[in-house]
Amino acid sequence: MIKAIIIDDEPLAREVVKEYLQGFPQVQVIQECNDGFDGLKAIQQHQPDILFLDVQMPKINGFEMLELVEEMPAVIFTTAFEEHAIRAFEVNAVDYLLKPFSKDRFEKALQKWLDRLSATPPSPATEQLLETAAASPLQSSRIVVKINGKIKIIPVPDVHYLEAADDYVKIVTHEGAFLKNKTMAFFEQTLDPQQFARVHRSYILNVNQVTRIEPYEKENHLAILRTGAKVPVSKTGYPRLKAALGL
Repeated sequence: MIKAIIIDDEPLAREVVKEYLQGFPQVQVIQECNDGFDGLKAIQQHQPDILFLDVQMPKINGFEMLELVEEMPAVIFTTAFEEHAIRAFEVNAVDYLLKPFSKDRFEKALQKWLDRLSATPPSPATEQLLETAAASPLQSSRIVVKINGKIKIIPVPDVHYLEAADDYVKIVTHEGAFLKNKTMAFFEQTLDPQQFARVHRSYILNVNQVTRIEPYEKENHLAILRTGAKVPVSKTGYPRLKAALGL
């Protein structure tokens, strides 16, 4: 039996997927969810083989939910997400169905996955898709993290600085520090360069938090933040910080 979960905030859209799945008796829908919070819980509980996933949903969107999934199933997007934006993900997508989609298109998408079912998840295509999606405007205004099984949404302006922490990045805000399983290079590429500067190999700084810059050891500096925190600024990071501050 192939376990499937449908995650979509539109009941009619979920019914369409279930109807089209009647031609695939080997696929069993074990749960339906109407948002990413419930979807993530269902994935953790049931460990499905495949998701039929909407992109635009309340609370957190489909891409943000997938970032929090530890054991990645196969994913077929079923979405009304604008076609021009979807095409940006086309190279890396496992597959996507643009609403309203026909039964024939649905069957082709599912059969394509069934034909390669022997592949071991998570597929590189899904991981590449998430990297691409995270760079989109849809994702650039907030960072989603998981804390003790709960989801927290961090607005990007609330971030004071980011610090490398082994295989994670520590995201420091006024509420505390949170770990995200991404790289510093990823955040350097995706955060707004007018707001965030890579001031050190291990630090990315929200320039709006800086109150002053002090000399520190040879050609290095310290950025003093509104909270009193001190962030090291390297020789190569100093020009980036000055440029971001308009100095």
